[in-house]
Amino acid sequence: MRFKCILFDLDGTLVDTIGDIAASMNHALEEGGFPALTRESYAKIVGNGLRNLAAKALPPSACDEKTVDTVYRSAIAYYTDHPADLSRPYPGIPELAAELRGRSDRRSAIKTAVLSNKADSITQLVIGKLFPRYTFDMVLGERPGVPRKPDPTAAWELITELDSSPRETLFVGDSEVDVATALAAECSFLGVSWGFRGRAILEAAGADRIIDDPAELWELLALRY
Repeated sequence: MRFKCILFDLDGTLVDTIGDIAASMNHALEEGGFPALTRESYAKIVGNGLRNLAAKALPPSACDEKTVDTVYRSAIAYYTDHPADLSRPYPGIPELAAELRGRSDRRSAIKTAVLSNKADSITQLVIGKLFPRYTFDMVLGERPGVPRKPDPTAAWELITELDSSPRETLFVGDSEVDVATALAAECSFLGVSWGFRGRAILEAAGADRIIDDPAELWELLALRY
């Protein structure tokens, strides 16, 4: 059995987006009169969508629904205008994505998709600015009415659209949220150590295979052909 589909997480897996995430949220925090956080602080709390990030970034005493919503909306507006000022693909990712795309017309083609908890509009902007058009077969971010990761609904949507099945799908991510998503969707999981969480957190979440370089993905794919 070979993999027919690879689902990639975006933040911390394909792209180092923490600079733009921090800039957007800090803009919103400072606009509301709240202290900014460090880049390192954001790396520890991202992964569950920008609204949840707003709740985690605010001081506990100010974390009411109205304030969270105000900060979230301000951060979204700023991020929409600055989706990739500081973000860059991790070393080796553009080459990996191009090679997978280049195989798309072969019998051994592997379909690829991006699944993010970032708002869909911003996810599309980031991918559109940092990767050539049609690099990925599908790109989905958080959308109204669709539960975010680790709920498997969006993953199953991609798997179905790309004519795959859970057992023929590999989920690649950098966080405990991604591990949980793969388990819920009944996909194989591959962790990446270069992201926001690191190897120790992935292992604690149950990841049994973690790579340190994008080129190592080819070794895993070769084992499945």
